Amino acid sequence: MFNRNKTRVLKVVLTLIITVMTLQVKSQNLPASDQIVTAEGNVEMYFIGHGSLMFKMNDKIVYVDPVKSSGNYAKMPDADIILITHEHYDHLDPDLIGDLKTTGTVILCNGAAAAKVAGRAMHGGDSESIGKIFIETVDAYNIVNERAPGQPFHPKGAGVGYILNFGGKRIYVAGDTENTPEMKSLKNIDIAFLPMNLPYTMTPEMVADAAQAFKPKILYPYHYGETNTDKLVMLLQDSGIEVRIRNLK
Repeated sequence: MFNRNKTRVLKVVLTLIITVMTLQVKSQNLPASDQIVTAEGNVEMYFIGHGSLMFKMNDKIVYVDPVKSSGNYAKMPDADIILITHEHYDHLDPDLIGDLKTTGTVILCNGAAAAKVAGRAMHGGDSESIGKIFIETVDAYNIVNERAPGQPFHPKGAGVGYILNFGGKRIYVAGDTENTPEMKSLKNIDIAFLPMNLPYTMTPEMVADAAQAFKPKILYPYHYGETNTDKLVMLLQDSGIEVRIRNLK
């Protein structure tokens, strides 16, 4: 009897050890993350790299612009929602989307990407409720002016950014855009991800201009390449906006 009980205890201990080791290995394969508290639970924000992000709230997984060149997706979970801002190669990866999606995955994207991934085409000003997650779209584009004459990299009407409402917290992921009137008129944004690399998106000064207009509580520059993020921190040091720098080159 003693030996039998001892064997059972050892099996339980071994099972616990294997479970802990499995969780540790899995967590080591996930990118760095931050958390925010919402009325519906914590939202985990994973910084995959460049323009690629993942959000997790309870059992729901949302990807924004997943591409293999941004990070290692080998151990990443399947998607409930995939959001695509536009069709450029560093934002749209049809093969990876095929790996991440299941029969129940909802894909929202701009018009040019819709046919490539069988997604639902979205335009600026559209909105969609998926379970408890409410999603709005904002036009994302380059402003044609004296600094950037001719054909822009991101023409108006082509790309979109997304506002995700998780339990009352509004997270804005801008996509490839400049400090447009649509961006600067946003209200009640808790967290903003704004792109910062010329000649495709914005300078630190342009990001600071937009942030000071719509006042997100927390700002993450992303898609910033080799841009000096210290400049943005300096520009917003007395603004009341918390600037967080993560590895999102």
